[in-house]
Amino acid sequence: MTEHDGLAGPGAPLATGASFPGATAVSRLRVYDWEAADGKRGGSPHLHTASAEGYVVLAGQGRLETLSSRGYAETELASGTLLWFTPGTVHRLVNVSGDLEILVVMQNAGLPEVGDAVLTFPPEVLADPQRYAQAVAVPPAEEAEAPADATEGRAARAARQRRDLAVEGYLALRDRVLAHGPQELAPLHEAAAQLVAPKVAQWREKWLRGAREQARRTGAHLDDLASGTAPHLAEATVHTAAPAAGAPRYGMCGRLGVWDLDGAHLVQGSVTHVL
Repeated sequence: MTEHDGLAGPGAPLATGASFPGATAVSRLRVYDWEAADGKRGGSPHLHTASAEGYVVLAGQGRLETLSSRGYAETELASGTLLWFTPGTVHRLVNVSGDLEILVVMQNAGLPEVGDAVLTFPPEVLADPQRYAQAVAVPPAEEAEAPADATEGRAARAARQRRDLAVEGYLALRDRVLAHGPQELAPLHEAAAQLVAPKVAQWREKWLRGAREQARRTGAHLDDLASGTAPHLAEATVHTAAPAAGAPRYGMCGRLGVWDLDGAHLVQGSVTHVL
């Protein structure tokens, strides 16, 4: 029998257009165990303006609180739970067991990393782009801050302050939605659109090179297959990506372990023969 050797060396750079399937991004999230003002432990409520998001729960128990066109809802999370939600859904992860871990799949890789998400800060913060930028900023995590529940260090303190401010705005917003309905989300949606408008040209370039390019390639492949040809099959390749360097980042909902998809490489064609 034969066994394909993973990477015999550094590998070749990733071929143009061979991005992660669906032009998505994946990360491993350990949800914060920090207690918020309402006694619940978890992350920063926020929404995404252009991207859908999916969860596969790996361990622990928790709850996802959402505000959407259907109003307020709670979804229980346990190992094996699969769920996803569309842009505009305000979502808050609550860590019930203290060890909630999730594999996160994000649509439109690259957009969430450059501002697709907007946190539920109080309206006066959302209305001031400079104040919002200051409130959302978190310095890079240091190696000494590696524990997922660390509260010491500049990065951890900034992430916790950011979470607390988002929860403050979220709790007031949730009360308005419960009292008057989903139309109470409109001011947040308008503020979010204003905040991200200057970034859309950059996002469009990432989308053109990513999700739309993958869809275009699939269309070309289908055209070839319909005619009884398949030249793309002869170009088949395997790719690998390493974890990003440094300590896990302080994300909006928890400590994030990510992979360096931009630095992915082709797997070399060596074969090891095994008896």
